[in-house]
Amino acid sequence: MTKESTNNPVLEPWIIELGSLDQKMGVEILEESVQKVVARMPVAGNTQSFGLLHGGASLAVGEAVGSWAAVKYASTFGKVVVGVDVNATHHRSATEGYIFITATPIKLGRRMTSHDVVITDEQERRICTMRITNLVIDKPKH
Repeated sequence: MTKESTNNPVLEPWIIELGSLDQKMGVEILEESVQKVVARMPVAGNTQSFGLLHGGASLAVGEAVGSWAAVKYASTFGKVVVGVDVNATHHRSATEGYIFITATPIKLGRRMTSHDVVITDEQERRICTMRITNLVIDKPKH
């Protein structure tokens, strides 16, 4: 742990841990920092009835990556986050290969964070644009 001052310790950022849904969806972390989280996910296994990437899979992975980015930030001062809003626009779909999910901060506050989440295909075409807002809270006591 490093210290800004005696009253405001700066802790090491949380290391991303995949949840069971993330594992089932085949998510892999490619890059993680407070300023940017990047992951990838295969289209195979995450499609709807017509063989297209499922919009719900895009939302699930986008919300995960955006929340991970928020937790990385909040963890530097001993907090965690909970999601309060997510919205998305689907621009196109994918039928094969991988999608790439990138979360970058819009606003990092002491009580709330907002992140842009952009999902692209292997040709760097935009699949989905999301915004996620998280509330910064104390860690739950177990």
